[in-house]
This record gives sequence, C-alpha cells and structure tokens, in this order.
Amino acid sequence: MPDFLALDFMRQALFAALLVGIAAPLVGVFLVQRRLSLIGDGLGHVSLAGVAIGILTGSAPVLTALVLAALAAVAIELIRVRGRTSGDIALAVMFYGGIALGVVLISMSTASSPANLTAYLFGAILTTSASDLQVFALLAVVVLAVTVTLRPRLFAVANDEEYARATGLPVTALNLTLAILTAVTVVVSMRVVGLLLISALMIIPNASAQVLASSFRSSVRWAVLIGVLASIGGVVGSFYAGTPSGGTIVLVAIAIFLVATGGAALRTRFRARRHRRAEAHEHEHGPGCGHPSVPHGDHVDYVHDGHRHAPHGGHWDEHADPSLPTPDPDRATATQGEG
Repeated sequence: MPDFLALDFMRQALFAALLVGIAAPLVGVFLVQRRLSLIGDGLGHVSLAGVAIGILTGSAPVLTALVLAALAAVAIELIRVRGRTSGDIALAVMFYGGIALGVVLISMSTASSPANLTAYLFGAILTTSASDLQVFALLAVVVLAVTVTLRPRLFAVANDEEYARATGLPVTALNLTLAILTAVTVVVSMRVVGLLLISALMIIPNASAQVLASSFRSSVRWAVLIGVLASIGGVVGSFYAGTPSGGTIVLVAIAIFLVATGGAALRTRFRARRHRRAEAHEHEHGPGCGHPSVPHGDHVDYVHDGHRHAPHGGHWDEHADPSLPTPDPDRATATQGEG
C-alpha cells in the first residue's frame, strides 16, 4: 500500500479531491456551452465574503459561503434575464465586491490569520476536517443527482436558449438551477483547489474533453474522468513534492490539456498525410486488377499494400486497415450533439 494511504488526512484529502473532480467538470460543461466560463471566479470571490461572515460571526464558514454564493448566483442570473445590464458587468461587480468585502471582514476578525485567508483562496486540502468532508460529500451528491437528472434539459437550454423556450422548457428555472449548482460546486471545491482556482477545474477538463470526445455525452464522461485524474493526481503529487494542492491540481489539469491538444494535432496531421499519399496513388483499381476487394457502404475498397484504397471524386482515398472492422456508413458524423 502506498505510504500516503496510511495517513488519515491523506485519505480524507483524496476523497475530497474525488468529489471535486466529479462535481466541478459536471457543472462546468454547461457553463462552457453557455460561454459563462468565468462565473466560477465571480462566485468564488463572493464565497470569500461568505467565509469571512462565518468567521466574524462564529458560524460555519462553509454554510455562510454557500448561502451568499447561492444568492449571488441567483442575482446574476436574474439581472442577466431582465436585461438591466449585461451578465459580464453583473459578474464583474460580484467579482470585485465579493473579494473586497471578504478581505475587509476577515481583517476585522481576531479569530483569523493570513494563513486562513490563503487556505481559502488557494486551497488547503490537507486541513480538511471530517465534518467538512461530510458537508462536502452531501453537497457533491446533490450536485451529481440534480445534474444527471436534468442533463437533457440543461443541455437543451445551454445549446439554444430561444429554441428551448419555444418548446416549452422552463428556461429561467433551469438557468437558476444551474447558477445554484455552480455556487454549490464552488463551495464544495474551495478547500481543495481554492476560491481563486476553482473555475480552472470547471473549465480545463471540459476543454480537454472537447478535443477527445465525439459527442456531448462522451464529452461529459471525458471531462469527469480528466477532472478526477487531475484532482487525485494533484493531491498525490503535492504530497510528495511539498507543493500547494490547489495549484498542483490545476497544473496537472493543464498538462492533460496540452497532451490532449498536442495528440489531436498530431493525429490530424497524420490523417492529412495519409490522404495526400492516397491521392497520389497511381494504380487504377477495378475488377480483375489483382487486389482483394472489400464492400464498404455504397462503394468498394481495394486492399493494396496493407491499406484500403477507394475512388473519391477523381482521386484515390485511403481508408482503414483491412484488419479493422468495416466502418458503418450509416453512423452519423461525429458532432457535439446530445448523442
């Protein structure tokens, strides 16, 4: 058994990282669809004011942060819907006002210290208590249950809000639900990655998933998988390297993103090179040419030098290796649709 699993605080830290790795990308995928990637930052700063109120009044900082973040999320959404000002301006007001109020209130508390402020801003997962973990677990389960239950409707609203409204979906209610889920996720994640970094864990795994996935459904799965790998990998890495857990988690997520985008670029270049090589194919295939033929949808591929060659618009294209299953021509082109 690895050394870190023998320590109680590390087991608690890994469990907290698992919760955040699942919840943050699951909510973040809808924020990316709606181009509200920075809302996590705004609510994170408001949550700091909630933490400060909890410390100043002797209440549970997690609960006061949750209440204030939820109220701010609802306010942002209602201001955006009513059109009194743009969502960006409302988010900016919450962004700067929240962190300013939080810093001022924390400085007024005799029970706080600069270390406490740093723990909330940048994460201090190794100080997560058993009671904190119970609250985080409950909130994470709520986020997971609501998101999975409402996923088709949340996707419809995020993809095309006007069409969703025309079909009779309760768009305002669903947007408010997503805003509150975002607030809950921010609070769940604040001790793991910190209020200043939580937005990264909502967005970066989804950015990587969009490179790797072929549909919205698979994109969600990839995002959660990457979020879990980044969270747990970051905690383990920070334990051995002696680095802050929040920053390490985000750096691991960025590393995965760079690998995913680099691999996608190499794959695209390889396919383009194969296509150019196939176009330059000089041999004219046809019945009796001496090469095996393989039915492929509405045409025939000819096996030559370990590859399938097929006529396409006056040139020869190269298809998959004949040892692989024949592609299904009826399969829809990969899109970011709900399928």
